[in-house]
Amino acid sequence: MKRRALGQLEAEVLAALASLGGSAGTAELRSRLEGDPAYTTVNTILFRLYEKGFLTRARAGRHYRYRLAIDESEFVADRMHDHLRHASDPGGVLSRFVQALSADEARKLRELLGREGSAE
Repeated sequence: MKRRALGQLEAEVLAALASLGGSAGTAELRSRLEGDPAYTTVNTILFRLYEKGFLTRARAGRHYRYRLAIDESEFVADRMHDHLRHASDPGGVLSRFVQALSADEARKLRELLGREGSAE
């Protein structure tokens, strides 16, 4: 089984939690992740995200239920900005990113860029 980078798994856990629209426990989130990660791995990721301030948690019996404390789109956008800021060729990164977009994603990006351009 191919191992994911921790940043990727963090993003997948956040996306799974966002898709639920509420709170969830470790087992529930684990069942929504691809690749059958270990319960302890998911629990560790949840704890790290909680410590970073991305999640809140509440005791539910012997376990915790987690809820997003941040906006998922803001988190992902911040990560994208970090990657661009550290890239030696940000234009090349953006070019490859745009080339990999689906037709719907490209349409949405054009729509957003058109809105931004008309606001100036």
